[in-house]
Amino acid sequence: MTLAVVFPGQGSQSVGMLAELAAAFPSVQATFAEASEVLGYDLWALVQGGPGETLNSTERTQPAMLAAGVAVWRVWTEQGKPTPSVMAGHSLGEFTALVCAGALDFRDAIAAVQFRGRVMQEAVPAGAGAMAAILGLEDADVEAACAEAAEGEVVEPVNYNSPGQLVIAGHAAAVSRALEACKARGAKRALLLPVSVPAHSSLLQPAAERLAEHLAGVSVRVPTIPVYAIGLKRHDSPAAIRAQVVAQLAGAVRWTDTVRDMVANGATQIVECGPGKVLTSLNRRIERNKEIGMSAIEDPASLAAALALGV
Repeated sequence: MTLAVVFPGQGSQSVGMLAELAAAFPSVQATFAEASEVLGYDLWALVQGGPGETLNSTERTQPAMLAAGVAVWRVWTEQGKPTPSVMAGHSLGEFTALVCAGALDFRDAIAAVQFRGRVMQEAVPAGAGAMAAILGLEDADVEAACAEAAEGEVVEPVNYNSPGQLVIAGHAAAVSRALEACKARGAKRALLLPVSVPAHSSLLQPAAERLAEHLAGVSVRVPTIPVYAIGLKRHDSPAAIRAQVVAQLAGAVRWTDTVRDMVANGATQIVECGPGKVLTSLNRRIERNKEIGMSAIEDPASLAAALALGV
């Protein structure tokens, strides 16, 4: 049995997340307390009490999701489970994977993703960018619709989440045109997402450059567990890690290919560490072999269910 562990990104957060797990495992709140010392505010109080508008602010969501993923991973390792053969994270979750694989210090990563969230928000003026989800079209059809709709602006696929589910991003007007082009091609659904930052689009290149400057002063090590990077590469050196997480900020997330590659290389169990079950839902759409065990850990009940898999 070969284990892969994955970590969700922005969008899986919710007020009250991990409350039950924290009640059973002190390491959860301890992890958030450590993050709070770096941030200068009580991250656990925000996560538990909201308001949701503040938690959903990119600059605060990213440290919250990083801390949540690390907290769940720490609970998992407390159970004496075997080391996974590989790790991956969706977007921001890649930072979580790098922390859990020993490549980044947790405190350094908290500061880095807080900075990442801020420069993402500053890169594109509010209202100028948009993201949208396209359901029920082949990748090539979405790519063609974006090319048709661009008209000199930016609109491009940025999250290849599962077969028939892509997210596009770019200039707001171009995204709107691409939505209509996707509908004309027969998309089952094509809807704007409630975000203002066109994440992973080339519009975020200025933010990527600022992140590169920040990471130049951060200690990075070779991970003790292989971690997927952009384009199915593996993070194999400190210089490559810096370059790849910078490239990821303005480059597409190819989650479908990542999960398929995990399974092709022998993964028989995929465990999601973090709030929600977004990745587990995507993973089941990507890999329909029912012999591949998939589970999400966010509370004592789901932890017990994952442990029962015998991983």
